[in-house]
Amino acid sequence: MRATLRFLAGGIAGLVVAGLAAVPATAAAAPAADRTSAAEARRVDRVPAPKLDWYPCYDWAECATADLPVDYDRPNGPTTQVAVLRVKARDQEHKIGSLFLNPGGPGGSGTSIALSSPYFLGPELLQKFDIVGFDPRGIANSDNVKCFKNTREQTEKLSGMNVLFPWTPEETAAYIASAQELGRSCSTTGKKLAGAMSTAEVARDMDVLRRAVGDEKLSYLGFSYGTALGQYYANMFPDRFRALTVDGVIDPTKWTGDQQTQDQTLDDRIRSADGAYKALTEIFKRCDAAGAELCPESGKFAADFALVADRLRAKPLELEDEAGKYYFRYSDFVGQALGMLYDPSGSEIIVLMTQDLLTLTDPGTSADRRDAAAKALTERLAGHGGRPGRDFPYYNDAEANAAVICTDGLHPAGAARWAQLTAAADERAPYFGRAWGWGDAMCARDTWTVQDEDAYTGPFTRRTSAPVLVVGNYWDPATNYNDAVSSAALLPNSRLLSNDSWGHTAYGTSECATGAVDQYLLTGAVPAEGTVCVGDVQPFQPAPEAKARGAKQTRTERAPADLADVAKLTPPAAGDAKLLPPVTALR
Repeated sequence: MRATLRFLAGGIAGLVVAGLAAVPATAAAAPAADRTSAAEARRVDRVPAPKLDWYPCYDWAECATADLPVDYDRPNGPTTQVAVLRVKARDQEHKIGSLFLNPGGPGGSGTSIALSSPYFLGPELLQKFDIVGFDPRGIANSDNVKCFKNTREQTEKLSGMNVLFPWTPEETAAYIASAQELGRSCSTTGKKLAGAMSTAEVARDMDVLRRAVGDEKLSYLGFSYGTALGQYYANMFPDRFRALTVDGVIDPTKWTGDQQTQDQTLDDRIRSADGAYKALTEIFKRCDAAGAELCPESGKFAADFALVADRLRAKPLELEDEAGKYYFRYSDFVGQALGMLYDPSGSEIIVLMTQDLLTLTDPGTSADRRDAAAKALTERLAGHGGRPGRDFPYYNDAEANAAVICTDGLHPAGAARWAQLTAAADERAPYFGRAWGWGDAMCARDTWTVQDEDAYTGPFTRRTSAPVLVVGNYWDPATNYNDAVSSAALLPNSRLLSNDSWGHTAYGTSECATGAVDQYLLTGAVPAEGTVCVGDVQPFQPAPEAKARGAKQTRTERAPADLADVAKLTPPAAGDAKLLPPVTALR
């Protein structure tokens, strides 16, 4: 391992060589770092590093596959194929090693985020690292978990889950039935792989792949659910990474739950709904403060948003697009608002959507105004996800997401319990309590019965040989900032980087945040304790002065999350304008 300088607020604190820090003679020696347990080392180290036969793909990348054990307790038993993609460092002579990326989910594609890396990562990272992504077992281009016999059966059995969350009694009954079908099917038809997709198994795969790419220690950047994967790795292999950043953080103790919290929904533990409601109410306040010139809903935004919600709860809105007529429900309104909160500039779009829906749900609206509002709304919604549906080929997003969530943690006994639990969550976090709360209903203990006997449930307090950089965003609507604080408190050798920024995750939202992460990944230098970065984009504020001068670019768009969409882009070049990372939602 190369020697790296670790800089702290007061200057050079020591020289880190092979994970051991030299400290001045007058300073007290730091507590010894924890080591990978003998049991965990035995599991992964007896698996030979697979030979990755790289071949050119997607114009600027290389692809390969690796066959890894389904069960690390049976290294010579059945295997599952994992897809790997890398974008080679621009300076191969002076490269540091490989930087592994994960976009979140669960269910996000690591190969996709690696392919899109030139569009969002800092130039020095692209210069000094091979950027590596792998699709976690069961997901995307790796061998897929498949819980239904065919697309028809999947479509029929999951039809009740074609809403973000249920609202009416009929929707609730259908959602519960489909969630139960998903749990049963993954515990029977999909059992072989669904029972071997816990985050611990993916962390083990990543350690084997680290060796396969020739790195003595891991360098890692994980977003959203990828922060759970990063923290699992840090605790399972505390002496096997040189730099590990988690951005948009999930507290792993809340993710897994315990006997005291097993009858809570996952979101009652991680409180994504509370983060989303906190962001929305702050937007209402900032709109009022900005005035009508910068926010046309000033003085009435919260009331108008609530009025639209009330009208849609009472009666869905009929709309039409190129695919035909469809209903826009209350759950669609909340889902669209939540999706818009993922973007730093989403507040302005929520204003426009609310105004369109005020017009469309008002019985007194003229035909001309209704047509204009419908056209504007349809165009706006086109960029924020389409209507749910399943088609050829078999698309396993629901199964992939479920297999990880359900094998990682504890969940209530019966799916019917979610109706009461999410209604209570909606009282605590209006609009979003149900939206986030229903996300693990398929994990009910009486229907999801397959488990991973080698799932990791802690401890999550290991002292790592290298520091972990924990990045949290005050206004994140998916990963509550409080989880970044509690996760940093769990890890003795970590540093919290806070961000007063908008959208899901912080990388790319400011030069401060992006620079701090890049510097740490390159050198191991953590930002000064108590650092708070401020996002370039703030709700209902004029464009940043620096952008107006042309001094820097403010990122407002995300790189594509789908491999095929990334491949359609013009091949990246040094100096191209940067986008935000293609993070994947928890739901």
